[in-house]
Amino acid sequence: MATTEQANLTAAQQYVNEVYETVKKRNPGESEFHQAVKEILDSLVPVFAKHPKYQNESILERIVEPERIISFRVPWVDDQGKVQVNRGFRVQFNSAIGPYKGGLRFHPSVNASIIKFLGFEQIFKNSLTGQPIGGGKGGSDFDPKGKSDREVMKFTQSFMTELSKYIGPDTDVPAGDIGVGAREIGYMFGQYKRLVGGNEAGVLTGKGLTYGGSLTRTEATGYGLVYFTQEMLKTKGESFTNKTVVVSGSGNVSIYAIEKAQQLGAKVVACSDSNGYVYDKDGINLDTVKRIKEVERKRISEYVKEHPTAQYVEGCQNIWTIPCDIALPCATQNEINEEAAKTLVANGVKYVAEGANMPSTLEAIEVYLSNDVYFGPAKAANAGGVAVSALEMAQNSARLAWTFEEVDTKLQTIMTNIYNNSVKAAEEYGHTGNLVVGSNIAGFLKVADTMIAHGVV
Repeated sequence: MATTEQANLTAAQQYVNEVYETVKKRNPGESEFHQAVKEILDSLVPVFAKHPKYQNESILERIVEPERIISFRVPWVDDQGKVQVNRGFRVQFNSAIGPYKGGLRFHPSVNASIIKFLGFEQIFKNSLTGQPIGGGKGGSDFDPKGKSDREVMKFTQSFMTELSKYIGPDTDVPAGDIGVGAREIGYMFGQYKRLVGGNEAGVLTGKGLTYGGSLTRTEATGYGLVYFTQEMLKTKGESFTNKTVVVSGSGNVSIYAIEKAQQLGAKVVACSDSNGYVYDKDGINLDTVKRIKEVERKRISEYVKEHPTAQYVEGCQNIWTIPCDIALPCATQNEINEEAAKTLVANGVKYVAEGANMPSTLEAIEVYLSNDVYFGPAKAANAGGVAVSALEMAQNSARLAWTFEEVDTKLQTIMTNIYNNSVKAAEEYGHTGNLVVGSNIAGFLKVADTMIAHGVV
């Protein structure tokens, strides 16, 4: 490597390190946010070495600071007549390429750090889709589990009463995430309509089909994950046919990842929830999982009552001890640590693609990369959900409804483009085959160039 090139890389690494240290000082105790920032910034070193204009314009310093953070209380009355109080969040991180776009998460773990890490990741994920959408995220520490429909309705109405002041079809368009499905979106949209006095369908995505929702939106993240993984397999001359797959989680993303993988010939042998996992050597019966989780809203342990040859194991972490060719983590952040990654490698895993947001720790990712496991990072692999959300926005704006096949075809094209653009960026910047670097760079360049075009704002 030429001396000048090495000097530029060293200077760029020093700059990136300085920005990261500033982020840690300004955001103490926010470990998830720190992790997301470090993973992305480290990937961008070759960009800053090659293009000093981004450093001269302080793009990093600007992009790691949210444009706006909103925190608010959410009071509501439970079925016993007692007033409960939760905390709500919305981070509007970056609007360079379009209105803020990102889901709402209802889960007891939700705090400022988690919402900021999700919002930061969303900037680059949304950029990768090629759609005109910026990055945002939101949610609450409210737990829908165990709540009646009426309690969920009262909470979501209170939540939207405050959130409605900051969102709109051309400003900020939330969607669902963990704990926020069709029921919650429906209640929030109804409340938004009451508050604004009009039917602004484009203000939320993930809506029901009777009031502006898009076909394929329910399936989009899971299907998109599998379409992305399919491109990974094609690169190696392989396919899903006869591959053994482990999928963590049993929510929306997991269910439809299982469905599409099975349609493409894979044998999915395990899935989980927060209590434990089921292993079915004959292959997971998806109809049973769908009924348990989507209709009955019960725990995955119910599965073995109908499939006695399957095994249920308490605790979800050990799902990664099951030998597989392909691992699709679709549950939650940091579910695969270094030890779990080493176990996967020892058991022969060849592909890991992330359906959840940041499900692998930085140490786990290093294990994949150092052991020739082909790795698809979340911001690229799970971008199908937000991609179809953007397609839902387009349909709402045009007052049109596309067929399932039309949307699914567009989704496949988007996921293929994300893969190809990530591969191309990785190769161009000296990291051939590294989709972490490739997706981060491809997502960053579009946003950075637009920020420069807009001036200092």
